[in-house]
This record gives sequence, C-alpha cells and structure tokens, in this order.
Amino acid sequence: MSILFEASSINGLTLPNRFIRSATWEGLATANGAVTPDLTETMAALARGGVGLIISGHAYVDRVGQAGPRQLGIYSDDLLPGLKKMVSAVHTAGGKIVAQLAHAGYFAAAKLSGLEPWAVSGDVDLVEGQRHTMTTEDIKTTVEAFAAAAERAVKAGFDGVQIHSAHGYLLSQFLSPLFNRRTDAYGGAIANRVRIHQEVLAAVRATVGKDYPVLIKFNCSDFVDGGLALEEALAAAQALQRAGIDAIELSGGLLRSSLMGPSPSRAGVNKPSKEAYHRTEAKAFRGKLNLPLILVGGLRSFEVAEGLVVDGIADYISMSRPLIREPDLIARWRAGDRRPAECKSDNLCFRPGMAGDGVYCVTAKKAAEKKGR
Repeated sequence: MSILFEASSINGLTLPNRFIRSATWEGLATANGAVTPDLTETMAALARGGVGLIISGHAYVDRVGQAGPRQLGIYSDDLLPGLKKMVSAVHTAGGKIVAQLAHAGYFAAAKLSGLEPWAVSGDVDLVEGQRHTMTTEDIKTTVEAFAAAAERAVKAGFDGVQIHSAHGYLLSQFLSPLFNRRTDAYGGAIANRVRIHQEVLAAVRATVGKDYPVLIKFNCSDFVDGGLALEEALAAAQALQRAGIDAIELSGGLLRSSLMGPSPSRAGVNKPSKEAYHRTEAKAFRGKLNLPLILVGGLRSFEVAEGLVVDGIADYISMSRPLIREPDLIARWRAGDRRPAECKSDNLCFRPGMAGDGVYCVTAKKAAEKKGR
C-alpha cells in the first residue's frame, strides 16, 4: 500500500490518508456567512470522495474581515446551527473537517460589510479606498475574535482549526514588510512581526485546550519585491513551532500578485516537472522544523505526491482546485486509477462564484453539456 494511504495523526486527530483538501472560497454561504444546504453537500461530497482531512472554506472571524461575497462566516454564535449541520454531514460521511479562521484585513470587502477595512500600516497604497490603520486595541480585538471563532469551531464539532496567515490576508500582512511598516512592538524585526501570530495562537490554545489540533496556513514567501522572503518566513515558522503550533500548511504568493498568486493560472501544469510550486521552499522548511508539514500548490499527479512524502519533503499533500473538479479524486486514486487530476488550472471555477452561483468547474460542466447534446 502507498504511504499516501497510511493512517497518521496531528495532535491526536487520526487521519486515514495523507490527502488534505486545502481551504478555498466556495461562494455558497448566505449573504451573512451562514451555511447553506449546497455548502453542506459540497463538504460531504469531499468526505465521501475519500479526502483524509477537509479544511473548510476561509471563514471570517469578524465582520470587518470579510473578503468576498457569500463567504463562510464564523464570527457570530448565530451561525452555529448551520456550522453544526455541515460538520455533522461530514462526520456522517466518514470524514474529518477543520475550520479555517480568516480575516482579510487590507483586502476586506467594504461594499459587503459596510465597514472600513483594517490596514496593518497607514502608508500602504496598493488598492483604492480608505483603510483604517490598526491600533494596539484593534490588534487585541482581532486576537479575541480569532479565539472566539475557535470556541465556535469546538461548539460546532469541528475536528480542529487552522489559522489563515497566507496570501496577503491580515496575519500574512503583519509578516510582510510590504504591508507592515509599523514602528511599535508589532513592526520592524521578524520577531515583532510574528508577535500577533503568537498572541492569536496563545489565545486560541487557551480556548480550545492543548489536545485540540491547531494548524496554520503560512506563506513560504510573498514572491514580490519588498514582501516576505524565505529566510524571515523560516524564522517566523520556527517561532510558531516553539509556541506550540501543531502543523503548518505551506503556500505562497499574494492575492493581488500576478507573479505567484495563491491560485496561479497555469494551464501548463501538465507534466510532473511543473508540479509542486513550493517544493524548494518546503525542503528549506523541512530542514528547520520538526512538525507535520502540509504542502499545497500545483499538485496534480499521484506519483509526484507520493514522492514528496516518501522523500520526507512533506508529510501531507494538500489540494484545492483538483477537488473542485473531482471531489472523488482520492477515492479514484485509492481504487487504482492513478491518472493525474483532470483540473486544467484555468481558474474559470471562480467566475461563477463571483456571479453568485458558487464555485464549480466550468470546463467540466461545458464538457458534460456538450456530451449531452
């Protein structure tokens, strides 16, 4: 049996295989972030499809941190009934699910929340619109919001939580010199820029306990001039390991970067040599860290995934877009059909989400419609 189908655990959470569904934006919640039947079915389908661990779509912990339309929320107890139904559906289907806790910060959608987005520093001018420069009291409020969201995740029955600090979301902005030009205890040296992460982790851990899995999604680099670079990312990750994080999902890039965004459109991911965007950086992280490392980014073939784990570069393989097109991909691979994922990396799946119809594989739908004529 392949190592990818061996059981393992993250802080006591037993997983049946090494495949993880990386968080994305499904565009299937209500306008105020509540779970819908369609979102519940999407999660349940992933569980039925054999994914070892599902990480929920990025769920905003505060109204001011909402990133996009019909995004999942976890900012209010009013959302608990829907969250409980979604988690229950995943468990009934035999799956495990972790809640990703997120805050968009600088890139929050003011038109949706009616609130002025929060910026780490006031002298950053990357997109149009007013931004509120965070005070130390705002930082405290944010830390408390993450902890309260983690408590809701426990109440809803989630098997763990993941703190989102990648792709230019708020916590990622604190790490990045591109966004963080503060001169107080949260700016300057990387030891200061990681401070809010340590405070969030401590607050979450105090809420959920030491035996509840707490993961983080983390940029290995921003891949832009003036952004977070590999060496400082490594130093921040080491600080989080010392603070007790249970696992790191390694990603990279920024929301507004055409160089290496979180979901780069790469129709050329059509052969193994072009897979695993962050393989080199993962090797560097492996050399510095002694905790479970989850790798995401451009993974499409079973052989590449297996090689990464066999070679010790990563402990878990995380995918998002391939599972939008094929929620049963892992079951297919387990059954012996080891053809690469059918995902074309064209990013067309996000267009219907922006139109209010939810994220789905447009290419697959067109092919099915053509075949049915």
